[in-house]
Amino acid sequence: MLTGKHLIAGSWLAGPGTFASSPAHGPAHDFAVGTPDLVAQACAGAEAAFPSYAATSRDQRAVFLETIADQIDARGDAITEIGTQETGLPAARLVGERGRTTGQLRLFASHIRAGAYLDRRHDPALPDRQPLPRPDLKMIQRPIGPVAVFGASNFPLAFSVAGGDTASALAAGCPVVVKGHSAHPGTSELVAQAIDAARIACDLHPGVFSLVQGGSRNVGEALVTHPLIRAVGFTGSLGGGRALFDLCARRPDPIPFFGELGSVNPMFLLPHALAARGAAIAQGWAGSLTMGAGQFCTNPGIAIVMDGPDADAFVSAAHAAVAKVGPQTMLTDGIAAAYRAGRDRVAAGKGVRSILTTLCDAREATPYLFEVSGEDWLADQLLAEEVFGPLGVIVRVKDAAQMTLIAHSLQGQLTCTLHLDPEDTALGQTLMPVLERKAGRVLANGFPTGVEVADSMVHGGPYPASTNFGATSVGTLSIRRWLRPVCYQNMPDGLLPSDLVS
Repeated sequence: MLTGKHLIAGSWLAGPGTFASSPAHGPAHDFAVGTPDLVAQACAGAEAAFPSYAATSRDQRAVFLETIADQIDARGDAITEIGTQETGLPAARLVGERGRTTGQLRLFASHIRAGAYLDRRHDPALPDRQPLPRPDLKMIQRPIGPVAVFGASNFPLAFSVAGGDTASALAAGCPVVVKGHSAHPGTSELVAQAIDAARIACDLHPGVFSLVQGGSRNVGEALVTHPLIRAVGFTGSLGGGRALFDLCARRPDPIPFFGELGSVNPMFLLPHALAARGAAIAQGWAGSLTMGAGQFCTNPGIAIVMDGPDADAFVSAAHAAVAKVGPQTMLTDGIAAAYRAGRDRVAAGKGVRSILTTLCDAREATPYLFEVSGEDWLADQLLAEEVFGPLGVIVRVKDAAQMTLIAHSLQGQLTCTLHLDPEDTALGQTLMPVLERKAGRVLANGFPTGVEVADSMVHGGPYPASTNFGATSVGTLSIRRWLRPVCYQNMPDGLLPSDLVS
């Protein structure tokens, strides 16, 4: 049951106006418009909740996360129904994404129960040390305060209201204020209802979670600049993310902005692998490139191959595989328009040749393939920019030296992939030191779409893939973004955090 309202510190509130959703199919609904005043109320609630929520035990927070997962599952059919209407994504994709969302909540619950993420350290006092005694020193990671989260357009569940940023912040002991994405406000509200039901069941302060729907740019600006917000999580475009990042940096008290801003995720097809199984790689690339209308931040948009007959065969196989993919509905009209603009930008590049041209209208996306020489790709920085959608560029390099030069020229990436056989090891050894400086995740003989939620996962990378190369927005390490180390010197046990004395 949709109310069309904001959830502000336990209360469902209307705003001064409404906006209509723009579903891919099905009925539109009216939702309250966010305002800076509502943001201020939500932030005040989060700050009021912080002392008691930060003081909860790890098990209490784990139960809260598990209860959120249970409440989301209990609303599963309703979430799938409104989610498919709003985004145009198929029901199976929404069901799978819901499983990923609840799975990471339960994984984080298990992780914080174990306690290793606290990085507890103790240097006992050495009163007799000469020439100076050493005090007793204890260190632990502590929650930083209220966190702002921006819902993502392309993942209405896994990277939105109860997604990785929210789940990891709540796991760390930080209240959360979410700015919902206007592309899927109904989905956002149903998930917020689940979180609020879990909050009530666990008897937590109502300010531990708030959702502010919609609103113009000033709502997001008010959120990241509010003095009670201590960090921000964002998944979205480079332009939008950079604007918010700059606002965080210009605050009187600058705060960390953890923005995941996209990537072209290049694949390097080394010669022996290309010769032995180029057609199979092309088939796999086509599936990864066009999955979900190419609306994944890990979409592998660039394939780098050595020019020659094996490259010709790869291009032919890629054309055949991608040409079988029909039109797909994109998440929003704006994303579809940006995809067409990106297609036109690539097509206009010097030396760019079209391999597969299709028709792309309104909110539908059809795939495109282009090829370009290594020289022309290196000369045109615009060809290295992300096109959010099922568009691939094949870069034909003349030799291993030029392939290595392209690796050096890359901006920061979420992923880089090597397709190689054992005979390609020497070239792989040349490329690896370069690629590990360019990306947060380096793959061998695979495709980067599909990000495993696990202890070892890194979903981030050097700028512009993300704004903080030392962090990840996926996996249990993401919890560390919302913590800071505190050292306690000669502190009586009665004043220490319970996790340091238990």
